[in-house]
Amino acid sequence: MTDTTALAPEDRKIVTLARSARARNGVPEGAAVRDETGRTYVAGTVALDSLKLSALQTAVAMAVASGAKSLEAAAVVTEAESASPEDRAAVRDLGGPSTPVLVAGTDGTVRETVTAG
Repeated sequence: MTDTTALAPEDRKIVTLARSARARNGVPEGAAVRDETGRTYVAGTVALDSLKLSALQTAVAMAVASGAKSLEAAAVVTEAESASPEDRAAVRDLGGPSTPVLVAGTDGTVRETVTAG
C-alpha cells in the first residue's frame, strides 16, 4: 500500500477525483486520467442495458472524445485488488505500455501502481 500523501501532487489529484466520482455517483468504481497537456477526465462505471464500461474505460473514452493524444497517468478507485486487463488495455491504447495506473481502495489508499503494459 502507498500512503497517498507520498504521491506526486498530480497523482494525488487524480486519485482524489476518482474517489469523488465514485462517491458522488454511487457507482462501483471511479476513475480519472491525465492527458499529455495536464487535463483530467473523470468518470464512473457505466452500466446500461446496452452499454457497459468500467470507470477507467469511460475516462479514457472521454479523453479520446475530447481530443487527447496521449495519457500521462490513470487512477481507479475500486474494491477490486487490481486493474483489470481490459482497463489496462484501454490505458495502453492511448498512453502506451509504460503509462502508470494507480489502483486505490475505496478509502483512497493506493494499493498498487502498475503499468498499462
